[in-house]
Amino acid sequence: MGRINSDVLREKLKVYFIMGSINCRKSPEEVLTEAITGGITMYQFREKGIGALTGCAKYDLARKLQQICQSHGVPFIVNDDIDLAIALDADGIHVGQDDEPARLIRHQIGAHKIVGVSAHTLEEARQAIADGADYLGIGPIYPTTSKDDAKAVQGTALIEQIQVHGLTLPLVGIGGISLLNAAPVIAAGADGISVISAIAAADDISGTVRGLVQIIRGT
Repeated sequence: MGRINSDVLREKLKVYFIMGSINCRKSPEEVLTEAITGGITMYQFREKGIGALTGCAKYDLARKLQQICQSHGVPFIVNDDIDLAIALDADGIHVGQDDEPARLIRHQIGAHKIVGVSAHTLEEARQAIADGADYLGIGPIYPTTSKDDAKAVQGTALIEQIQVHGLTLPLVGIGGISLLNAAPVIAAGADGISVISAIAAADDISGTVRGLVQIIRGT
């Protein structure tokens, strides 16, 4: 198992913002700052897709966004890129099924870092837990345009299966989640939601995040 306190992590996963430069209508720094003002609880740097930054430009943006997170006490997670996560001494990394297993990543990134793994089936969830993942990203819950490699939409079925089978790792739902459909994800048993476009493309970023926080916390 991972080495991060699960109760602390469940709290950090409540409103988990994922964003890279291609997701933004204005500067990523502005978007992230407004999202933090609204109340996001964790941030993942995901710089992928057509037009995404690479090399030094990717590193420089990641460092700027990390500094914003650090100044507000928001955990900074890197998507997939183990070298970048190590270079930045990021708070953790999130990987998919095509990446190295969590147990190998843990060895590289360190015992006290957060390791999240995407899972699309019960078998994948069990394997990720066995490999030492700290949390699971479950989805896509709803149709999404933010990922060109997204798997088939499955609603909340896998979240419910995980509950039925007694798997207790912290869970976050991802894929097409917005103010209009976030509540069923939490009702199914997820500890939080991961959001890309519903926040990054919002006209009122802070207001949208505040609305999501209210839904997740049931207030």
